[in-house]
Amino acid sequence: MKKPFSMEELVLRLKVMVRRQNQFSGFRSSTSDPIRVGGFMFNVQKQELTNEEKVIQLSQREADLLRLLLDVKNELLDRKTALLKLWGDDDPFAARSMDVYITRIRRYFREDASIEIINIRGKGYSLIEYS
Repeated sequence: MKKPFSMEELVLRLKVMVRRQNQFSGFRSSTSDPIRVGGFMFNVQKQELTNEEKVIQLSQREADLLRLLLDVKNELLDRKTALLKLWGDDDPFAARSMDVYITRIRRYFREDASIEIINIRGKGYSLIEYS
């Protein structure tokens, strides 16, 4: 912030920062048990995706996005909701960044035919697990 600034603006900005932090801390407090995704195991705490052959170390954003997809597995993950939870904003730059992370996650599951992440145009994404 540039000086001079009003105390009212400072308080409002601090409230926004606290609200965002509370969103993320509530989101990341998850079980430490690994989650089965097709032929993979997703360890949320370690941010690792493992199968019989390899261990994939995920970035924080990849892990958070995968966790969101798994929370609503076989249902729609609203694009705007995901952007606000992970990026705190739903501007076009954040949206494009999320598209890149979705592409990376799809690549990790490429060899497993029982997992598919589909795009529902204008709505969001859905992680589908076929039995």
